[in-house]
Amino acid sequence: MSEKQMNVAIVGLGFGAEFIPIYQAHPHANMYAICQRSETHLNHIGDTFGIEKRFTSFDELLADPNVDAVHINTPIPDHAPQSIKALKAGKHVACTVPMATTVAECEEIVKTVKETGLKYMMMETVVYSREFLFIKEMYDTGELGKIQYMQASHPQDMEGWPDYWERMIPMHYATHVVSPVLGMVNGRAEYISCFGSGTVNDEIAEKSGNRFAVETCHIKIKDSDIAAHIWRFLFDTARQYRESVDVYGTKKSFEWPLIEGENPVLHTAKKPEPEIPERVEIPDYAHLLPPEIQKFTRAIHDAEHLSFLQGAGHGGSHPHLVNAFLNSLVEGSDPWPNAPLSANWTCVGILAHESAVAGGELKPLPAFTLE
Repeated sequence: MSEKQMNVAIVGLGFGAEFIPIYQAHPHANMYAICQRSETHLNHIGDTFGIEKRFTSFDELLADPNVDAVHINTPIPDHAPQSIKALKAGKHVACTVPMATTVAECEEIVKTVKETGLKYMMMETVVYSREFLFIKEMYDTGELGKIQYMQASHPQDMEGWPDYWERMIPMHYATHVVSPVLGMVNGRAEYISCFGSGTVNDEIAEKSGNRFAVETCHIKIKDSDIAAHIWRFLFDTARQYRESVDVYGTKKSFEWPLIEGENPVLHTAKKPEPEIPERVEIPDYAHLLPPEIQKFTRAIHDAEHLSFLQGAGHGGSHPHLVNAFLNSLVEGSDPWPNAPLSANWTCVGILAHESAVAGGELKPLPAFTLE
């Protein structure tokens, strides 16, 4: 393993604070700096984790020549402007989802990555979750057979959450369902069609600019005979939270649990009907990681920082994301997903909403997302 270390700065310390101890433990990282507008919160996090370099200004952080890479965990409207600004300042970028909320912003990020030669990775949790890694392994080894169809859902009632969610168009935050169906077969979306269904209340509709309660989208995968179906909602529809992907193959099919906490179901072809389905335990995939960060795939309370719960969320994906990003930096390889692929995943949702408004009109993915 290379002994090279990258100076990493984390921007945004709500969700972002979850990643601090992972970077601190990773052999390729020096957890160099943190950035947060609230000085009180900044100092609390800095003191808790022993980080000396602290910034309340993003611009001042970018002016520090010692920063090699920034990991952005700020509110969604800031993702694209901050990513572009960081790349132009000579910093590699990891950014939480989504990449952007407009096709033009996605294109600008892809263009800037090309111009600078720097790395960009959208930190999509689902494709590094133990559930995805389990299904992907079955597919790659031939256990599923030929994939015939995939579907993914991300319903969530966000009432009572911070009010910026009320201004969010659900399909603008669709990467959790787009990424697994495309990532499973290493494919790109070629074109999509989406329909809106039902209506949200007038207050949410006015704030978000979206009147649909649910948006449901079909994706044609480029150079493939596979189509996939995804759907999203945020308000006014009864359903427990669920981030899911179902994959149907010729030999076996995987179905996500309907209720949180249950085990998924694996269906095996050519068995007697009662024996086709079985509940399966999902193994952990910590063995894919450096020993120093393997513990972060599961919920742990750091002995010195009991107020911080690490690893439990997002299927144990956090250390896998950090590892993939850092490996790309020290090896000079492209991260997965890189900028064009991140743009393809993100633009599916952006164009899906445009399609729904236009009554299901077909929308092709732009060429820059197919590179």
